[in-house]
Amino acid sequence: MSVALTPTSSGVSRMPLSDALELGPAAWTSPSPFMSWAWHRAWADAASPVEVAETETLVLHGADGTVRALLPLARRRVLFRRAMVSALTWAVGDMGCPDHLDVPAQPGAPVDEFVPAIEVLPWELMVLSNLVAGAETTWRLCEAFQSRGYEVRRQPLWPCPYLDLPSNWDGYLGSLTPTRRQTLRRKERHLLNHGMIVTDYPGDRVDEGLEHLFALHARRWETAGEGGAFEDPSVQRLHRRFAAELAAQGRLWLSTLDISGQPVAAWYGFASGDTVYFYQSGRDTAWERYSVGLVLMGTMIRRAIEGGYRRFDFLRGADPYKQHWTSTQCMTEEVTVFRRGFGGRMLRALDTLGGLRERLWRKTERH
Repeated sequence: MSVALTPTSSGVSRMPLSDALELGPAAWTSPSPFMSWAWHRAWADAASPVEVAETETLVLHGADGTVRALLPLARRRVLFRRAMVSALTWAVGDMGCPDHLDVPAQPGAPVDEFVPAIEVLPWELMVLSNLVAGAETTWRLCEAFQSRGYEVRRQPLWPCPYLDLPSNWDGYLGSLTPTRRQTLRRKERHLLNHGMIVTDYPGDRVDEGLEHLFALHARRWETAGEGGAFEDPSVQRLHRRFAAELAAQGRLWLSTLDISGQPVAAWYGFASGDTVYFYQSGRDTAWERYSVGLVLMGTMIRRAIEGGYRRFDFLRGADPYKQHWTSTQCMTEEVTVFRRGFGGRMLRALDTLGGLRERLWRKTERH
């Protein structure tokens, strides 16, 4: 299929996100599964036509016509310091809670060439959230904005616990406290005595595995009066497409812990490079006292170690149960670029005032 390009400036073209997806997975150079072609393809299938229509992609071409970088954006109205403003954000927004984002680009791609193409778009702020720690390519883009007189704000967002994996399972167990180690072994033995097995869901069983995940996740959260991460049908659609794509690539980790043939816990994640990402889980609260979630998590960490992976990433949220497995974490970040001119200065002043109010409030709370 041919893709119509709209030239803008110095090797950069603009096109709808749907056309950028037609460039194929190889054009989306990113180590993050959430900035990949597969995630954007799944999001485009799950989002409403109106949301998709708000997006477009800037494409940076090399001298030979190859794609060197992509910048998928959406123009949205967002609430900023109690004011509704026009903003450029990541095309996929926060649906599905993507983490570790950065501009998809080949190493050393001159992403500063995006700036003139962005300047001609209508916006007051550019807000790029959920950035991977460091976000080298995004920061090179921000430095290009700063060199043209734009104000850039940087702030931390979400802690993301992670585990640097040792070479063997016994080595990892040895890093745990004696109480934690003994509890994990005891719980696993007890479930094995109940006939525990772990079932995986490859490509032809993805839908079946996701149905178990959605049901067990909802069951876990209904006791708290909440619907959980998959309550929104659009999020379910996103993951059906995303999981199917990952399964075709052999990167999907979707499993249940079964007792007497009945799933009582579910685990969903995926592999990318040398990392296994834990995305979501669920469990039958009737089996909670047997710690089925703990045992299944331990099983997946062990698989990652035995598979030669170097990192196990728990993604956003410093939940207490994650702290039982690791004490290390990194922070995702958000950058905000303020448009030059009077409007941008006003928003920057609002931001400064809002930050001052927050600091005063925190100081008051401490006293």
